[in-house]
Amino acid sequence: MSETTSRQAVVTGLGIAAPNGLGIEEYWAATLAGQSGIREISRFDASGYPVRLAGQVSGFTAGEHIPSRLIPQTDHGTHLGLAAAAWALQDAGADPSAIPEYDMAVVTASSSGGTEFGQREIELLWSKGPSWVGAYQSIAWFYAATTGQISIRHGMRGPCGVICAEQAGGLDAAGQARQLVRNGTRLVVTGGTDASLCPYGVTAQYSNGRLSESTDPGTAYLPFGVGASGYVPGEGGAMLIVENAEDARARGARVYGEIAGYASTFDPRPGSGREPGLRRAMELALADAGLTGGDVDVIFADAAGVPELDLQEAAAIRAVFGPGRPPVTAPKTMTGRLYAGGAALDLASALLAIRDGVIPPTTGVTELVPGCDIDLVRGAPREADLGTAMVVARGHGGFNAAVIVTNERSTR
Repeated sequence: MSETTSRQAVVTGLGIAAPNGLGIEEYWAATLAGQSGIREISRFDASGYPVRLAGQVSGFTAGEHIPSRLIPQTDHGTHLGLAAAAWALQDAGADPSAIPEYDMAVVTASSSGGTEFGQREIELLWSKGPSWVGAYQSIAWFYAATTGQISIRHGMRGPCGVICAEQAGGLDAAGQARQLVRNGTRLVVTGGTDASLCPYGVTAQYSNGRLSESTDPGTAYLPFGVGASGYVPGEGGAMLIVENAEDARARGARVYGEIAGYASTFDPRPGSGREPGLRRAMELALADAGLTGGDVDVIFADAAGVPELDLQEAAAIRAVFGPGRPPVTAPKTMTGRLYAGGAALDLASALLAIRDGVIPPTTGVTELVPGCDIDLVRGAPREADLGTAMVVARGHGGFNAAVIVTNERSTR
């Protein structure tokens, strides 16, 4: 066993900013109660847009959570990321000032960058001229802005980066965080937050042809279900603190679980006749963790809400695990798809499910589409003895990723 693989990457802290709850316990209580954060868009007048619903983070005032000087310099998505990172560090009981700066790293995911900030500045450019555009436009829109701002705020100067793989990015970032810990980094902030609920952002998202145009919050997003017509967009996400298990134990940290397996694949060229890459990502993640399909107690699904894609995912699950097992859930029906923040939030949810021995429900779905031969947890939470969870995600454009988390186990 090499020194690299003997270093276990464990999650010691979570920070959540979701449409149905701020903070771990508020989000988790709402999720188990089936409380949705999907509502009519209020960030701007969406009455003339085909998409009228979104998962909006409510009750968040940036000035209450981050330094006031950062607010005009950064986008709403970065505000959420800064707050979630600080909450995750607090939850982990980690003091960045007590750790050498080059022993800490930040790896986040982003799929849109600072869209809202960028739109505002471009509108000023068009309407009033270049002198009205702030200097921070050059960095606030950038995909790595959240990574950079977290790094600066907490003095984390080790390997830092950003993953741009749409919905799959949150899992890819976690996989990279695990590798950094295995290579010697003591602490990594990872995860993702996206916020693109502005006219430009919603228009750009609508161009993929996958957004639901329903105006009923209860049935607009029905992954694997009869009546599915696309997904609801959302904002927010989660940040996680990943540490070397030995260091975490030495300081008496509480451990949510280990990142035991990770894999990513890319879909073949459209029209090639070859199978999408999601099944292979699941199989590779199992192999990476040294597990079999029978070891997985629950799957947190990508749950596109697009019938063709849902059938593909159900087929991949069936091919890897067999018909009707393990239980599958998609709590994102209560938040919408959060893009880079979505898989990170699913990862946090999987760790909370293991902690509490309960699978959160998929809301709204009353009848499965024929061909979706999966045990979808619907309506109400399901108590279960959970030791291992798989989280899967697909990003628009062909990205696939799978992460396996387990309750902490002995060094392999």
